[in-house]
Amino acid sequence: MGRFNLKCLKCGREYGQEYRLTCENDNSLLRADYYEKTLELRNQPGIGRFHSWLPIQEELTTDAGPITYKSEALARELGLSNLYIGFSGYWPEKGAFVRTCSFKELEAYPTMQLLKETGGKAIVLASAGNTGRAFAHVSALTGTDVYIVVPDSGVSKLWLPEEPTESIHLIRMSPGNDYTDAINLAGRLAKLPGMVPEGGARNVARRDGMGTVMLDAAMTIGKIPDHYFQAVGSGTGGISAWEAALRLKEDGRYGRKLPKLQLAQNLPFVPMYNAWQERRREIIPELDMNDAKKRIEETYATVLTNRAPPYGVTGGLYDALVDTDGIMYAVTREEALEAKALFESLEGIDILSPSAVAAASLLKAVQAGKISRDETILLNIAGGGYSRLKEDFDLFQIPPVATARDPDVALEELNI
Repeated sequence: MGRFNLKCLKCGREYGQEYRLTCENDNSLLRADYYEKTLELRNQPGIGRFHSWLPIQEELTTDAGPITYKSEALARELGLSNLYIGFSGYWPEKGAFVRTCSFKELEAYPTMQLLKETGGKAIVLASAGNTGRAFAHVSALTGTDVYIVVPDSGVSKLWLPEEPTESIHLIRMSPGNDYTDAINLAGRLAKLPGMVPEGGARNVARRDGMGTVMLDAAMTIGKIPDHYFQAVGSGTGGISAWEAALRLKEDGRYGRKLPKLQLAQNLPFVPMYNAWQERRREIIPELDMNDAKKRIEETYATVLTNRAPPYGVTGGLYDALVDTDGIMYAVTREEALEAKALFESLEGIDILSPSAVAAASLLKAVQAGKISRDETILLNIAGGGYSRLKEDFDLFQIPPVATARDPDVALEELNI
């Protein structure tokens, strides 16, 4: 029983319901074309409510999902009358139960479910921290094997609110390697028998899982927001919000206007910001990522650093920005820390570094007059509640099973 087709955004070729990351004809993104054109909410908690537009057969029953609420204190401070917060994290008082404190968990559940439904055995991914934690958490709950490659800077972010299980295989990169090195090693591991690459932005289950932030907002507000703010590293979250809004527009009950994507990168590493300022589809490494590794080391929100983002590919972030008349911001460490302090003091919940960058971009937009007082604004706080989580749970670090000195290490040396 099919629920969707996968459609290539470049050549239009269609595939059935399968775990597929690329079109056989070209390099463009695939998109799920759901048979259900209207969003009918299921009687499930969390992300499972949005089963209409998730690429899986079985309904999810987790209580993890995005929540949307109307801001009072921050909205008053900024002079905005319709500011909504999309919150993915742990905040039980608000009904938020994302126990890894990041919206990456919204990607992990449908991806692992799709893997199970299509006969996959083990999934391989690279992470700067948050994604790995989310997939490890779902692995601990489901027993599905996951192989996670992280740069040394990401190891401390690999904790769980439960004891790690043997299904979690964490491979640490030696210091001096970055997230892109982790991506390269994960790509090699994924070619081993029985392994499936998680796929990043090419994975429709990841994108549509993240897209539930936009869906939840439209349900709560009653319409598609006018503006959408988020911090981006790969840009996948921005693509996901755009795709969800396209489906809502086709549904017809939530308005016909796409939200203006207002996305932020964290200085000094801002390749997509640089390319978009010149309206270039292509990122030029020597122009946009000069001295990349050094810049990445100096970045406050290291999870926002990706040297190979899905920016120029058909259906990627460039297309999303063009279609929504989008804006990109470059946020300094100081601006992010200032916004973090302001948000936490006014809204009453702690937020992770990418969310601080997103909040800073909203402050910049207000100061620059990029939004008007009465427009409907969705600020995606994509991670938060870590301090709140520690009040309720003991946290466990995931021990690495191997250390890789570089992305070209002989795989047999890793003993995995």
